[in-house]
Amino acid sequence: MTRDEISVMDGGKCILQLRGVRPFFSDKYDLTKHPNFKLTADYDKKYTFDIEKYLNRRMKLKADDVYDVIEI
Repeated sequence: MTRDEISVMDGGKCILQLRGVRPFFSDKYDLTKHPNFKLTADYDKKYTFDIEKYLNRRMKLKADDVYDVIEI
């Protein structure tokens, strides 16, 4: 396909490129029909992953903490 053909491609179609297989047309999957859709952030914002919150939870050492250093 040329760039022009790709740019006007039907919105319900996609081109899948998988390792070991030539690219091919496929219908887009409707995410709302997946059995676990209710566990996604698209369904409920409480499932949104907050990377900043996650990174701030990492262990922070204090001056009086006791720990072992293991050389690898």
